[in-house]
Amino acid sequence: MGSLAGKTLFITGASRGIGLAIALRAARDGAQIVIAAKSSVPNPKLPGTIHSAAEQVIAAGGKALAIKCDIREEDEVRAAVDAAVQTFGGIDILINNASAIWLAGALDTPVKRFDLMQQVNARGSFLCAQACLPHLLRSANPHILTLAPPPSLDPKWWAPHTGYTLAKMGMSFVTLGLAGEFGPRGVAVNALWPRTIVATDALNMIPGVPLERCRKPEIVADAAHAVLTRAAAGFTGRFLIDEDVLREEGIADFAPYAVDPTQPLLPDLFLDA
Repeated sequence: MGSLAGKTLFITGASRGIGLAIALRAARDGAQIVIAAKSSVPNPKLPGTIHSAAEQVIAAGGKALAIKCDIREEDEVRAAVDAAVQTFGGIDILINNASAIWLAGALDTPVKRFDLMQQVNARGSFLCAQACLPHLLRSANPHILTLAPPPSLDPKWWAPHTGYTLAKMGMSFVTLGLAGEFGPRGVAVNALWPRTIVATDALNMIPGVPLERCRKPEIVADAAHAVLTRAAAGFTGRFLIDEDVLREEGIADFAPYAVDPTQPLLPDLFLDA
């Protein structure tokens, strides 16, 4: 695989989970990581803050800038991007990782929760891209990578949780649009989605999901690293699956990524068998 040494990554929701795993994988190369997330003080239900994430990034060999940022707030996003550029001189990669989830039907989805998902997922991804793109366009190998599934209009994915599906597919459609607009200008705009459910701290807040049947966040981080080290020119508008990306890199044994290799894995949402 190539290296992200010296590259600046702006990662939303990087205080824990998949976002943090991507940050740590890039840090091992010597990358510069902007940790943009809301968690600035410890939460007993969700371990990890922007400051603890920054410490881990530095310990892994990277540079870190921890910024408290709610991606629903335009002023905060633009201030965070400005701070990143002032500190590291530019932005090479945007990772749209931050996401809100509520897996319930229409009658059990409060409008406040519906609004939160749309604001964080689709609108947040668009806003972060809009703020980062002027700097990405000056990068030698710019990437936008969004944690979003392949677009689907199959009702089986919409009926159980219309609000969440709309929010995640919104991220997918933002990816499609930006890829069409900025791919010809040299920016690789792609999406990445896990084949199986990934064990994160946030998943602990969703009842009924057995973590022993999940994979570790490192599988997504390694796949993201493989994507982000590719040449950006002509590589855009793809909806990539972590397993497929790693197979292209010659990895065939996924057992080390399993929380418990003896247990059958749970497939993630939005993917057909």
